Amino acid sequence: MLKQRVITGVILALIAVSGFVGLQGVWFAAFIGAVVMLAAWEWMRLCGETRQGGRIVYAVTLGLFMVGLYRDAPAIIFFVAPALVWWVMATMMILRYPNGSGLWRGSFLRQLFGLLILLPAWAGVVWLRAQEHGLWMLLGLAVLVFGADIGAYFAGKAFGRNKLLPNVSPGKTREGLFGGLLVSLSLALAAMLYLGWGLQSVVLGLVGSALVVLISVVGDLTESLFKREAGLKDSSNLLPGHGGVLDRIDSLTAAIPLYVGVWLLLGSRLA
Repeated sequence: MLKQRVITGVILALIAVSGFVGLQGVWFAAFIGAVVMLAAWEWMRLCGETRQGGRIVYAVTLGLFMVGLYRDAPAIIFFVAPALVWWVMATMMILRYPNGSGLWRGSFLRQLFGLLILLPAWAGVVWLRAQEHGLWMLLGLAVLVFGADIGAYFAGKAFGRNKLLPNVSPGKTREGLFGGLLVSLSLALAAMLYLGWGLQSVVLGLVGSALVVLISVVGDLTESLFKREAGLKDSSNLLPGHGGVLDRIDSLTAAIPLYVGVWLLLGSRLA
């Protein structure tokens, strides 16, 4: 199992690096769009859709949305704003769960939630890649989110005593959350000092980084909630040893819109 997980991880890393470095413009949008369509196919499984045809129709529909949105190119704020509203709602959902779950158990609402999760994430990555220092901005996002994941894993293993939200995800602990946050902020601070940022920029950058890390945890917990509702351990078995695509990008789907929002709000004041 471990060997399979490592092999799959190496292959995924090679594909991701090749796509992010080697592709731009419409080809990059299509590359990310393909990943999002796979995630949409999995999302329908979390919505309770057992028919393969229904899952494919949803994924293709989302793909058509992405084609139209890329062609018309609305301002990125029109993706960020509804996404942030959704993630505030999602935060309330996971904090209250299982209370209130009867309000959103319908398949149609869950399908709508999927659009609010996946479309802004796609648009945010495409927007970031198109910026002057897009690759570095994306690297910063990856360091924050994956640094938090790694830090939370080891801190939870070593010090985990108090469950974070046991009704949603029994394995996560408060100690893991704080450990992940500490690792991410330490990495962010090191990068800012290396780049020579001033005190104000460092403070703003750390606040923004902390918010991105915290919302990434909400993304992870939100998928856990919907998997629990659907009675599933993984979103699919597309990635041997890793579960599904959603299992790998759940934190990012929440982090991307806020990360873009932070750059829109503070980007000119950071350096």
